[in-house]
Amino acid sequence: MIGGGLLWLAKWSLCIVAIALGAWVLGTVTARLWVVILPVALAIVVTTILWPPARWLTAHRFPPALAATVTLLGFVGVLAGIVALIVPSVADQAPELADKSTEGINQVRDWVQGPPLRIRDEQLDSAVDAIVGRLQSSGAQIASGVFTGVSTATSVLITVFLVLVLVFFFLKDGRRFLPWMHVVFGSRSGRHVEAVLERVWATLGGFIRTQAIVSMVDAVLIGAGLFILDVPLAMVLSVITFIGGFVPMVGAFVAGALAVLVALVGNGFTTALIVLGIVIAVQQLEGNVLQPVLQSRSMELHAVIVLLAVTAGGSLYGITGAFLAVPVVAMIAVVIRYIGEQIDAATGPPPAVEEPEEPAVAAPKD
Repeated sequence: MIGGGLLWLAKWSLCIVAIALGAWVLGTVTARLWVVILPVALAIVVTTILWPPARWLTAHRFPPALAATVTLLGFVGVLAGIVALIVPSVADQAPELADKSTEGINQVRDWVQGPPLRIRDEQLDSAVDAIVGRLQSSGAQIASGVFTGVSTATSVLITVFLVLVLVFFFLKDGRRFLPWMHVVFGSRSGRHVEAVLERVWATLGGFIRTQAIVSMVDAVLIGAGLFILDVPLAMVLSVITFIGGFVPMVGAFVAGALAVLVALVGNGFTTALIVLGIVIAVQQLEGNVLQPVLQSRSMELHAVIVLLAVTAGGSLYGITGAFLAVPVVAMIAVVIRYIGEQIDAATGPPPAVEEPEEPAVAAPKD
């Protein structure tokens, strides 16, 4: 009995070690090829967004190359319009926001000096001196970070260019990919690959559409509250809320906290409380109504898995990893479900478990 238990434990330990080793190898390969994987992943996400208009143009007798070009140029035009809408607003309101930030810092300083904290000026000055000293001691790192930022900006431009080129070819030749799979993998294996890719595409498209709807609702409702309360940078905060909605759970929280902070600095404590109430109400609507109804249909992922995926993606690859984490996990879940379906189909249904018959109850005697 003990030997059988040890054999079972050794078997599962070996399985866990093999899975961990495979995950480590996959992570190492992903890190080495990240410069290639990232543009492809982003291009697939953008293609999912642009596929419906490109397909509509193709259905109305546009050549595939022309349909892809028109769709891609329209997408770039919309992004340029959003940037042109945001930048002047930031430039106009930044000086006022900076002045009010100074006033807000002074108010916080007066508050911490009063009851119940009663922090003395010497303690505040020592804390400020410690922060300044830390920054001065990190001057070399900050200076080197400037050059790193320049190289990062260059890398971003190259990535954006690659994404646009890949999106063009995905939109233009997307219909040829599935038949091409039969040629590469053979007729039998190609059938499974085609089925998996179709499900992955449907899941990814559902995720993008769901997050777009949820993000739009968040941006409209929170943005309307910010406009009514005359909060600085209301348009910018609305756009940030919309973009942050594409990072499930975490993005909405960060965008809401930023809106409350700007309201506190720009309009005072009362307005910040009102904005906080609006953000909480909208997030309750999102978490209890929109996400369960829409996301359960598109991804079929538990909220805990979504949160862990976003946390892991953000810690490994920053904002980009947090954005791509949930689609990647959803696609992995699709593959696992398909493999499970094929195993069940090959092995047949599980044997039925016979339920024990209930003993007959004797009728009461009169």
